Amino acid sequence: MLRRRAGRPGLIGAAARTAVIAGTATATSNAVNRRQAAKAQEQAEAQAYEQQQYAAAQPPAQPPAPPPAPPPAPAAPEQSDLTGQLAKLGELHSQGVLSDEEFAAAKQRLLS
Repeated sequence: MLRRRAGRPGLIGAAARTAVIAGTATATSNAVNRRQAAKAQEQAEAQAYEQQQYAAAQPPAQPPAPPPAPPPAPAAPEQSDLTGQLAKLGELHSQGVLSDEEFAAAKQRLLS
């Protein structure tokens, strides 16, 4: 008959005890990791909710202002203004400030 030794367990008993301890440690570690992941998920959801609430509380962004209208095209000079400009050109030509070619070109621009 096999006798059991008193005191320390045998090789199989030590291996079994080690397996139980390792399994318990793994289960505990997994539980802690799941709990931390759940807390992180809750915090992320709470932060996303706060951002949504903050965005909803903000006034809507105003559309950009339309670009300024281009300046109006120069209107055709009025008859009295045209006469005054032609008279001024004539004076400049008679004083010698404008040459014949310059006078003719400026007169053409005013009349067209």
